[in-house]
Amino acid sequence: MAEQKTNVMRALDQKKVRYTPHEYPHGAEAVDGVTVAGLIGAAPEQVFKTLVTRGASKGIYVFVIPVAAELDLKKAARAVGEKSIAMIHVSEITALTGYVRGGCSPIGMKKQYKTVYHESALEQETIIVSAGRIGSQVELEPNALATLTRGQFADIITGD
Repeated sequence: MAEQKTNVMRALDQKKVRYTPHEYPHGAEAVDGVTVAGLIGAAPEQVFKTLVTRGASKGIYVFVIPVAAELDLKKAARAVGEKSIAMIHVSEITALTGYVRGGCSPIGMKKQYKTVYHESALEQETIIVSAGRIGSQVELEPNALATLTRGQFADIITGD
């Protein structure tokens, strides 16, 4: 069966960024990231989830962290120079990003929001993020991903 390219894959192709696509079986609902890691045969610390937040200034920020980790809202706010941040409501995801819950990718959102990756991404040769739909992931070098999304790296998870 021919691979179905997502908009994320098309954006990577257009920018000539090397990536490896991964598909996993799924139902209508998203499964948690640790399960996704198992389904594609990757270590959970290599698979990252994309979280969308709103700052006290009403600005939108994207944080990309390991699937087994939890975003530290105070550290995240500091990383983007906000007094505080909060997760956006799930009903806002599609309007803000163009993606559905569980298929949100830091690549190719409706707008380029300020994006911060957890610094542990730099310890990985490649990291895996959503390819823009449930059931599809892309694996690529963390620096290539950060360059493409104009992202930065910071300590933004709990327990670090």
